[in-house]
Amino acid sequence: MTDAEARERAHLDHVTATLRRTLQQTDARLQRYARDIQEQKQYLWESRADMDHVEKVFTRGTIQQSVMTGETVAAFKARVARLLHSPYFGRFDFAPDGRSEADAVYVGVHHFADEGADAPLVYDWRAPISTMFYDHEAGPAHYDAPAGRIRGELRLKRQFRIRDGRMEFMLESTVNIMDDVLQEALSRASDEGMKQIVATIQRDQNAIIRDEHAPVLIIQGVAGSGKTSIALHRIAFLLYRFKETLTSKDILILSPNRVFAGYIANVLPELGEEAISEMGMEALAAELLDHKVRFQTFMEQSARLLDSDDEALRRRITHKASAAFLDTLDRYVDHLERTAFEATDVWVGRCLVPAWFIQESFQRHRGVAPAARVARVVEAIEQNIGIYYNHDLSTLERGEVRTAVRAMQRRTASLRATYKGLFDWMGAPELFVPAKGAALEYADVFPLVYLKMRLEGVDRSRRDVKHLIIDEMQDYTPVQYAVLARLFPCRKTILGDMRQSVNPYSASTVGDIQKIFTQAAVVTLVKSYRSTYEITCFAQRISPNPDLIAIERHGDAPEIVQCRTPAEELRHILQWVEAFPASGHTTAGIICKTQAQAIRVHGVLVKAGQVAQLLTADSTAFRRGVIVCTAHMAKGLEFDQVLVPFVTDTQYQTPMDRNLLYVACTRAMHRLTLTRAGDLTRWIPA
Repeated sequence: MTDAEARERAHLDHVTATLRRTLQQTDARLQRYARDIQEQKQYLWESRADMDHVEKVFTRGTIQQSVMTGETVAAFKARVARLLHSPYFGRFDFAPDGRSEADAVYVGVHHFADEGADAPLVYDWRAPISTMFYDHEAGPAHYDAPAGRIRGELRLKRQFRIRDGRMEFMLESTVNIMDDVLQEALSRASDEGMKQIVATIQRDQNAIIRDEHAPVLIIQGVAGSGKTSIALHRIAFLLYRFKETLTSKDILILSPNRVFAGYIANVLPELGEEAISEMGMEALAAELLDHKVRFQTFMEQSARLLDSDDEALRRRITHKASAAFLDTLDRYVDHLERTAFEATDVWVGRCLVPAWFIQESFQRHRGVAPAARVARVVEAIEQNIGIYYNHDLSTLERGEVRTAVRAMQRRTASLRATYKGLFDWMGAPELFVPAKGAALEYADVFPLVYLKMRLEGVDRSRRDVKHLIIDEMQDYTPVQYAVLARLFPCRKTILGDMRQSVNPYSASTVGDIQKIFTQAAVVTLVKSYRSTYEITCFAQRISPNPDLIAIERHGDAPEIVQCRTPAEELRHILQWVEAFPASGHTTAGIICKTQAQAIRVHGVLVKAGQVAQLLTADSTAFRRGVIVCTAHMAKGLEFDQVLVPFVTDTQYQTPMDRNLLYVACTRAMHRLTLTRAGDLTRWIPA
């Protein structure tokens, strides 16, 4: 052990002892609060007959204040307990200009200061000074404090791994030491959920996380670039930076499915923040349509595309996913507005209300439900008569005006009939085809929502959401983004990868999204961290991206196993599962093209006595062990080992199949196996 290591271990012992003492003191405070609250409740109960209303209200308020204070102390205790396990992960010594001596700054997940000390023992990774740990090496450095930019010299930089209060290693260098720590972190086995990455945040990632100015930030990241984790750490930073005006309750994430939502749920709590609400696009659509419209789900649409060679379906989906279709919807709404109301002069006794005034009043209330719109026009007429003729309408006169205005309004069809009329107006009635059971095709759902918003408005505008996160951005259409823009007038973080669309017929590009959010800033992440170099290069053969940079973490080359018969392929999959427990890994994914294939493979494993989890549209959890799922359900997840079965040319032949195969292979962190009982798919060149 070097002298530096000995000093660092002594410092760690000091910090750990201080944390333990603080934890004991905090426990004692919580016990006192609990006793005080119990005594106050008992006093309120025993003296309730002798108290007047004012005293009861005051006592209840005192109890509530004590409870809130106790909750704050309990949250502090949780942070201290978390630090006790690993107080910090980095240190740098910084000497501001004009000072010869440098201060040692230790960076951890949370801020911690000993009572009465001059400086914190641990600085929060989100603090302004902590950015130097991520952005600078030894030499000139700076950070932006509330008082302005602080310049100086960074003289030393160290990184630690501390577990259960014990220092496992320390790295010291005058150059970037993050790569060594990152390699060690990436080589570990995966877990049941996504973890915080504060110890290995890279410089380009740090810039995205700390961007507090962009009203809309679009993150285009290659597979394995950590874009979802970066987005969540960005939210943690914004909660820290704007703690007076932003809370976890003000943030919503639109996630692709409930399994993924559960997979990422632990990240913010690990960073000391409360979990944020999540919602799927289908749940949002159902809510906006008042749960009165039956429609196909995105997964059902994708399954139908995979199961049938329906060129007409692909044409319908592609057309409704275009930016031109959004323009057509807007023109159709304008047409309806022009033809929906024909104003005429109205006489109330000797009082004339001219047609032009009534027409302007009607146009002024666009986006209001028809009945409410008529009521507002009648109200405007009444005010006009009162101002110009000094006449108050009687109940009878008001009814006559209402009847006259209603007669000017063209009889409105149902929302669905109005939407169906769009395609007759376009001269393309073949583009509207109901799905099974007269339900709407998924491609029609958000155009219908948009039409409703334009014609009737939506009362439940999400004004309470101050920051919206949209994941898997490539799977949403321009119409969907137009709905989100109207519904969520707030800041947004939008992320995804154009190469990972599971339905290329309804995908959006970054350019499409920028047309909706014209103030958006775009950042690109090209370095892939998840998979070994060999797996990343293999995936590049399926979907080449000349900009992608594969991290140099080496492992076994992907294996393609050729089987003579389908039965032999299933036996090989079973053997792969049987060998998994001895691998030392914790998660394994068998990723199929279709749900029918996943059900079949899962059935074979269960019949053989193997434990495996089958992911479906109703699944909510991601667990350790073997998971069988489709590429659609695997989006955003990662596994230590992945097996992709049935990679024949009959199974994977369309551009959509190619994307699914790319998604499946890029879920693997350490080992990738593919099996086939037939000719290898064209998307894996020899």
